[in-house]
Order: sequence, then structure tokens, then C-alpha cells
Amino acid sequence: MPPAETRTIGDVAIAVHDRGSAIALLEGWVSAGERRTVSFANAHSVNLAARDPAFRAALSQMLVLNDGIGVDLGSRLLYGARFPANLNGTDFVPALLAAAQPRKVALLGAAPGVADQAATRLAAAFPQHRFTVIGDGFFADEAAIVDRLAAAQADYVLLGMGQPRQELFAARHAGRWPGVTLCIGAYIDFAAGRVPRAPLWVRKLHGEWLFRLSIEPRRMAGRYLIGNARFLAAMLIQRVKKKGPVANHRAL
Repeated sequence: MPPAETRTIGDVAIAVHDRGSAIALLEGWVSAGERRTVSFANAHSVNLAARDPAFRAALSQMLVLNDGIGVDLGSRLLYGARFPANLNGTDFVPALLAAAQPRKVALLGAAPGVADQAATRLAAAFPQHRFTVIGDGFFADEAAIVDRLAAAQADYVLLGMGQPRQELFAARHAGRWPGVTLCIGAYIDFAAGRVPRAPLWVRKLHGEWLFRLSIEPRRMAGRYLIGNARFLAAMLIQRVKKKGPVANHRAL
């Protein structure tokens, strides 16, 4: 597969894929025995990368897929086109599991016990795969966790510790365990049934951020209300500086 086109939103190079091509790319990596990391960037991710050089550097070494309406708006402002599909991790991971060949999948993250609940539910939904739990996201012995990831010999690792922690962890230990690692934020909580998803019609209208704000106002207000305004301002500044849409290319 040729290198994917990328679009630079803020300081983040986001690959241009539809769901099918992204799944095919990851499955190809697994079949070839490659050790890769995938992240999902939304407006909050772009804001974080603007002020966190380590996070920015980590993302530059990963396949970054687009997540949500914010980066889609950025793409339209800067490149004159939307991304082909919304590849947010919460929808992408189940689609990947549904399409993938039988694989071994490891889970690391969330609060104690949540990954076990998620693994049980995922095993029922996708019986063709083998699910194993490495641990929760509140570990003290990082070296031991890395050893357990290496010993698990998983094809896919679902890493759910939130941004930027999960990406920084993956970058620090790049290549130490096999398979494709997906940095998936709160997906383990969703998969366990601990956090509700927005109704499908809300998601189709790109309103899941409003739904999350309504159920977690204290935690999400800064991210969505202040953060979205900061992101939009950054996009407008980038658009003024940009001289016409130019596609970036980087081997992924």
C-alpha cells in the first residue's frame, strides 16, 4: 500500500483514510509482523500537541487517524475537503474487530476491573478473537507492564489511558512488544458499558461531544467549551498563513 496522504491540522499530520483502507493497512501490518502504533486525533488532541512537545513528537511517529467534527472542520478550512470518514476510535475499534482475521487482542487501561469487564463483553461480541487483560491504567511498575505486554504476544493492543499519557507510554517503549497498538482513550470504558454512548442519531449529526458534555459537564467543560474556541482560533490563524491547499505526504 502506498504512503497515505496526510493533512496537517495544527501541528498534527493526520492520515487520509476511509474505514476500509485504514483497516486493511492495520491488518497488513499485523500479518507482516510489524510493530506500529495508531492514535486518533480530535480538536482536543491538536490543542494538546500545540503546547506539549513530547506529545507532538510521539504523534509524529504514529499513524494518526481523524476523530470527530473538529478536525473535519479544520480539514475543510485548510484543504477544502472533509476527511473521507470519521475514524473515531470508539467506532473504529469495533469495526476493526468485526473485519479482522482471528487475532489475539490485549487490553491495558481504565480503572481497576474495567478492562476485565470489557474483555468479557468483547469476547461475546467477537468470539473469533482471543482477548487478554494486561492490567488497569493505574500501574506503578511500568517495566513490569512492558514485560507483560511483550509476553502476551498480542496482534493488537488496546491502550486506554487517555491523551497524552497513552501516546507517551507507547512512544517510550516503541518496539518493545509485538503487534499494532491502538491508543484508544475511553474505549475500554465504553466497551465495558461503564460510559454510555450518544444515541446513533446524535452521532450521525456529529453531536457526541455535546452528549458527553451533558453527562460529564465538570470534566468536559474545559475541553469542549474553552478548547473548541481555542482550536477554532488556531485553525483560522493557520488558514490565514496557509497559501492554498497543499497535501502532505509521509510514509505511514
